Amino acid sequence: MVNKKKGLGRGIDALFDVPDFENEVSGDDERVELISLEEIRPNPYQPRRHFDESALNELAKSISVSGVLQPIILRQSSVKGYEIIAGERRFRASKIAEKETIPAIIRELNEEVMMQVAILENLQREDLTSLEEAEAYNMMMEKLSMTQEKVAEKLGKSRSYIANHLRLLTLPTEVKNLLQENKLSNGQARTLLGLKDKKKLTKFARRTVKEGLTVRQLEHLVAEANQKPKIEKKKQVDADKSIYIRRSEELLTDKFGTSVVIREKGKKGKIEIEYVSQDDLNRILEDLDIEFE
Repeated sequence: MVNKKKGLGRGIDALFDVPDFENEVSGDDERVELISLEEIRPNPYQPRRHFDESALNELAKSISVSGVLQPIILRQSSVKGYEIIAGERRFRASKIAEKETIPAIIRELNEEVMMQVAILENLQREDLTSLEEAEAYNMMMEKLSMTQEKVAEKLGKSRSYIANHLRLLTLPTEVKNLLQENKLSNGQARTLLGLKDKKKLTKFARRTVKEGLTVRQLEHLVAEANQKPKIEKKKQVDADKSIYIRRSEELLTDKFGTSVVIREKGKKGKIEIEYVSQDDLNRILEDLDIEFE
């Protein structure tokens, strides 16, 4: 399954007062240095967990022939050696190519700016998985003391978009692994979160992968699983409802992936949509295209 291109809608420098490290021309007070790969370690705030091996190998072949054409950006570590600000793919490919050094520009950055660069640079790339994207949002909230609303504002996203990604972090480890490996799509993972019995999440995830279920098919399974405990109690009530009302309930239940009840009072009535958590409510509101200002 292929992740859709993400994109922030704004550049890094428009979000925070952070320079474009990859494209900025070196100033008079900067110089390119050859730094030993042994002295370099990855950015501790790097949200990306997966680097495409085939792409890295191709880059390594290019580096073997032509070297690293664009310096990576480093900062002096407070512990030992250097930490990568930008250019981890070139660093990894250089190790594969068995290079001993890599051209680099050394910058002085504090922890906050370094974190911003790591997160925002990665959020602008196409191949960040939904789970890695969620982890990046969570890191911004935890490390930079931001609310969901603030993160959404900074990134030009809706708050519900941020909230729905953050919900993915509550999935069981096995299900998160399937999502990370692109065996489950973002839509499938979100549908699984609609299950009331969270113990069934992993079982349903395995079945989805094994049978190649679509999101729509999975929505039906989740709706059925959520309804079963109430079937006996509803039999008599349902028997008194018209075919039209019962069918309407079924369609709405399929639509929202949760129990929907229509209660009639003469010519009037009301529709009750059940939710099991604040996150579940956010999902339903998004399905209704409702966003808070």
